[in-house]
Amino acid sequence: MKARTLKKDKVNIVTMGCSKNLVDSEVMLTQLKGNGIEVSHESLQQDNNVIIINTCGFIDNAKQESIDTILQYVDAKEKGLVEKVYVTGCLSQRYKDDLEKEIPQVDAFFGTRDLPALLKKFKADYKHELVGERLLTHPSHYAYMKISEGCDRPCSFCAIPLMRGGHVSKPIEELVKEAEHKAANGTKELLLIAQDSTYYGLDLYKKRRLADLMKALADVNGIDWVRLHYAYPTGFPMDVIDVMAEHPNICNYLDIPLQHGSSDVLKVMRRGTSREKQEELIHRIREKIPGIGIRTTLIAGHPGEGEKEFQEMVDFVERMKFERLGVFTYSHEEDTHAFTMNDDVPDEEKQARANHLMEVQEQISFDLNQEKVGQTFKVLVDKKENGYFVGRTEFDSVEVDNEVLIDASKHYCRVGDFVQVKVNDATEFDLYGDVVD
Repeated sequence: MKARTLKKDKVNIVTMGCSKNLVDSEVMLTQLKGNGIEVSHESLQQDNNVIIINTCGFIDNAKQESIDTILQYVDAKEKGLVEKVYVTGCLSQRYKDDLEKEIPQVDAFFGTRDLPALLKKFKADYKHELVGERLLTHPSHYAYMKISEGCDRPCSFCAIPLMRGGHVSKPIEELVKEAEHKAANGTKELLLIAQDSTYYGLDLYKKRRLADLMKALADVNGIDWVRLHYAYPTGFPMDVIDVMAEHPNICNYLDIPLQHGSSDVLKVMRRGTSREKQEELIHRIREKIPGIGIRTTLIAGHPGEGEKEFQEMVDFVERMKFERLGVFTYSHEEDTHAFTMNDDVPDEEKQARANHLMEVQEQISFDLNQEKVGQTFKVLVDKKENGYFVGRTEFDSVEVDNEVLIDASKHYCRVGDFVQVKVNDATEFDLYGDVVD
């Protein structure tokens, strides 16, 4: 009798949420492939029999999007289009019991640190020799590098510690090895990410070692740009700025989420700082590196933010003139400290305040971009789109910041290459320019 051959699994990983989740999906991809399993990331082919959804549970909109995605694939399973649906990531970590009750059609739920258990579903092992190696889900000339996991901060509004646990730094030598592997595979830019990058090293080395890490990564052969994200302002280690100033391949760029511009609201948020301290820190950073690109994010409509406090935040933005700014509306998250407070700003008002802040920022960004017209910048080309080669300066991160547009009918650029671009026009969030020798 002929033996029945078992059909091999074809896995598709779907990623929701932030770049930190993307890194987790890339690690998952690498581990599955390393175990000989056929796997793709967000494949458009309809031939996968197993779906892994890496969820986000950060704020209401993200949670809803994750739940909608789970339901979409559960529906596909019921129609016989896929055989298994696994759910992992932040939403699953935070609401596993509820989700198991509400969506029993999902084959298994896993938390943010359950990769070995997930691999067991495929009779696969966690391969320690693959640590530091990662199959990238985007062009290989840039790569996110997660330098730590979790967070020890007590911010009122944030559910991250509930989903990601306490702060755990990765050792410097492990990260350098990872950077060397990426550089050997064509990566030119490292984007350092964490829940809180300024805390880096405190758990492992009993002192902040972010500056040492950045120095070590800047010394890796083939890495042209090192970019720092998610730097918490309280206790900010200024030696990081010294290292940035000393190393030409560390981008003059700092992503530092300040969250508010009113001391009263910052106190309610349990941020451990004040508006005055934040302004002083920004001034010190700009004194050390004139022309640095500073990105920050703010929250509109946190409990305790009345008209007066919101106006203080508007004034703060107008005074600081941040090169880059993003605004979130406050999301009332259960089990956070802020959940014990009255969510007293209506949703429409939160959105109106966020919109107002972004209008203020648009004018600031337009004025700053106009100053760049006539100047020449080193630009990393990310993609070709709608008749333009699209790239970024050292002052811009992937997907969240300004872009440089180069007319493809006039110039040819290779994606992943650096080119010198002279800016000839600028809008609020884009620069237009010509390649020069």
